[in-house]
Amino acid sequence: MIGETLGGRYEILERVGGGGMALVYKAQDLLLNRYVAVKVLRQQYVHDEEFIRRFRREAQSAASLSHPNVVSMYDVGQEGDNHFIVMEYVEGMTLNDLIREKAPLQVEDALHIATQICDALEHAHHNQIIHRDIKPHNILIGKNGRIKVTDFGIARATTSSTITQTGSVVGSVHYFSPEHAKGVSTGAKSDLYSLGIVLYQMLTGKLPFLGESPISVALKHLQENVEEPRKVNPLIPQSVENIILKAMRKNPDERYQSAADMLQDLETALDPKRRNEPKLTFFDDGLDADATRVVPALRPGAGLEVDERNDYDAEPRKKRNIWIAPAIWTGIFLVFLAVMWFWVIPGFKDKIIPKDVDVPQVVGKMQAEGESLLTQAGFQVVVEPQYSDKPEGQITKQTPDNAKLKEKSKITLSVSKGAEKQMMQSYKERLFKDVKAELLAAGLKPEQIQSEPKFSDLPEDTIISQEPGVGAEFDPVKGTVKFYVSKGKQMVVMPDLINSTVAEAEAKLMAVGLKLAPGDKGKENIESFEIASGRVVDTHPFKKGESVDPSVELKVFVSSGQPKDAGTYSASKKLTAATNGKSSIFRIVISDARVENEDYNTLEVVGSELTTVKVTVTKAKGATILIYRDNVLWDSETVTYQNYLDQKTKPSASPSPSAPSASPSPSASPAATKAAPSGSVKPSPTPSGG
Repeated sequence: MIGETLGGRYEILERVGGGGMALVYKAQDLLLNRYVAVKVLRQQYVHDEEFIRRFRREAQSAASLSHPNVVSMYDVGQEGDNHFIVMEYVEGMTLNDLIREKAPLQVEDALHIATQICDALEHAHHNQIIHRDIKPHNILIGKNGRIKVTDFGIARATTSSTITQTGSVVGSVHYFSPEHAKGVSTGAKSDLYSLGIVLYQMLTGKLPFLGESPISVALKHLQENVEEPRKVNPLIPQSVENIILKAMRKNPDERYQSAADMLQDLETALDPKRRNEPKLTFFDDGLDADATRVVPALRPGAGLEVDERNDYDAEPRKKRNIWIAPAIWTGIFLVFLAVMWFWVIPGFKDKIIPKDVDVPQVVGKMQAEGESLLTQAGFQVVVEPQYSDKPEGQITKQTPDNAKLKEKSKITLSVSKGAEKQMMQSYKERLFKDVKAELLAAGLKPEQIQSEPKFSDLPEDTIISQEPGVGAEFDPVKGTVKFYVSKGKQMVVMPDLINSTVAEAEAKLMAVGLKLAPGDKGKENIESFEIASGRVVDTHPFKKGESVDPSVELKVFVSSGQPKDAGTYSASKKLTAATNGKSSIFRIVISDARVENEDYNTLEVVGSELTTVKVTVTKAKGATILIYRDNVLWDSETVTYQNYLDQKTKPSASPSPSAPSASPSPSASPAATKAAPSGSVKPSPTPSGG
């Protein structure tokens, strides 16, 4: 069904539930662009007129109701063999799920839920509709806390016949009323009985009546009194226990007369003046008119007068004596038969009267072995296959399970036919971590859930596809499911394009699956001192060695050579050691049109030494020369573009050495030496030509 569109407008998305009669799917209403729930009659019932009538009755019953606590009915239809009902989609959980997770519930929460259910029943009863299957499974809890009553599949109008047919009692045995169990007329008070059981279960975490079979549970509804809720959960107020006990009276006349009466009690149960009210007491039900009675047997002659005679007629006495001889011979013959029975033919008795035989315990064994053991022991074996989490063919139960039974007794074996196959739903485009947690919570083992990473345009950890596919059968015990999970887009490593020609750069990019942006967007010319004209200076937005998405278009910056106005200026510097006879370490740092604060040279000088420092200047960018002696600023010079032009026009004049007019004394303060690089030349003559 997944992926199909019913009625030309309801696209089936996923299965969200199901019962004995129908399956429920989440669907998209393509016309109104909203989520809806679509209930589809199971395929095995599409030719069963009774089920089709019941299915349509649900739509008719719910459609006649309009209440915030009743699931709204939108549409009903048939497409091919698919009979379907479209109703409100409630995103949340069932009351049964909540009970299993948190029962017993807080009294306030349980009353809040019961009040909304009762309000829905009051509306249904007012519209002459009896639900007949109130149970936690049919109560939906939305994410906003709103309670919704659903599944009117066996509801009946009170004006129609509500007598349950013999042999076809419909409803959930743990929740239906005594009159429902007897198959007699059911009415509004039957729904209130079921609501009392739901409230009992919410507050105690257990059902009031349990048994080995549905029949035994139904009999308890008829014959046994419920265990008082406060004995199970002492935190239940007496006022609330009174509501439960009154709703669950076996005699309908002793229950609430209407849902409105019960609703009023639920709404006021926690009032301070009611919490400790006296416990309700009821008269004994007495004997049910339909109950089985023990009637004493009549003794012969009881209550009659017997006429005793003292005189016997001689003729009658003779007639009585005639039977004495035959009676004696008959007794002798019987004694003879007894001797023959017990001593002469001992084996004959065993053949006639079955003997008691020890019953082999075969639960846990495989079917063939279990059948063989029981057959050899003299029993008849009946096999009933059942879905189970045990291995296929393993015996899960034997009935009866007595230690001894008469030979040739019939023993029924429940044999596992494996776990019931489930339909795989779609997990595509969901996060793998969320799906894995969901499947583990549903009972799958970690080894049943496999994953394989793949490159994809989907975000990381998103499921790309799955095996088995959507709609395929899946064994929740032995089956494995494999998800192909996105590890993001496939990335490539950015190659080194620096100092390559544009053609070489494009070839390197193409080799790894990358490309430049088209036209001028992929190339831009910039000036460069280091890289020759026509070669790549830089790349954008990724650099060498970085991971790149192949879909990203790149850009290269291509050298147009150094600026046309760039020139080299040479400055001669005379370096003098701080102390005669001892060496000083000189470090030269330059900033010019090419570099910024770059170490140009480091020299060790004893006495004096002449050195040349070359810097590059442009019209826009001059140069600065800083000379440190023994890590203290000793000399500085600022060079302008005009200095370069002056030096260029006087090629014959060699620059004169530049030296400080006075060497800083060893006692000069650090502050005095740091003040030098302010832009003025620390007494150093301008080079020749400058």
